[in-house]
Amino acid sequence: MTKLLDLLPEFYAEIKEFIELTATEDVELAALEDAMNRQFADQFIETAGEQAIRRREQPLGIRADPSMESLDFRRKRLINRYSTKPPFTIRFLQERLDYLVGSGRAAASVDVPGFILTVAAAIDDANIFREVERTVKSMIPAHLVYRQLVRDMRLGASWKLGATPFAALGPEVVIL
Repeated sequence: MTKLLDLLPEFYAEIKEFIELTATEDVELAALEDAMNRQFADQFIETAGEQAIRRREQPLGIRADPSMESLDFRRKRLINRYSTKPPFTIRFLQERLDYLVGSGRAAASVDVPGFILTVAAAIDDANIFREVERTVKSMIPAHLVYRQLVRDMRLGASWKLGATPFAALGPEVVIL
C-alpha cells in the first residue's frame, strides 16, 4: 500500500507533524483495507470467516460445534445444504457423495425391484457421516428404503471404530 506521505507535496516530508499524522493515518487506512478485504471475502462461503459462516448457519438451523467441526467442514456443509435442490436423481446423489466424502470413496445404487437405496462409503469422520445421512434422507423418495454400508468409521477425531476392542481397555468394574 502506498504511504500517504508519498502522495503529498515533497515539502510536507520535512514537517514532523505531517510525518506523524500521515504515519497514524497509514495505520488506520491499512486497518480499513483489511476490513474491506475481510468483508469482501465473507461474501463467499469458500473464503468466509468464522462469524460469516455462523451467520449463514443460523437460517438453516445448523448448530455447529467449533470444537468438534473444522471451519473447512462447516463451509462444505453449507455449500452442500445450499446446493441440494430438486429434482433428485441417482447421478445427483452420487455427485453430492463425491463432494462430501471424496471422489471414488462412496457409491450409491438403487435396487429397483426391492425399492432399496444403498450407499456404500468409506467415511472416516463422524461429522461427514452425519452430513451424508442428512443429505440422503432429505433427497430419498418416500417409496425407497435407505441402507448404508460404511467402512473406516471414526467416532470423533481420534478413536476409530473397532480399532481397539473394549476388552483391551482394562478390567471390567462392577458398580453397585
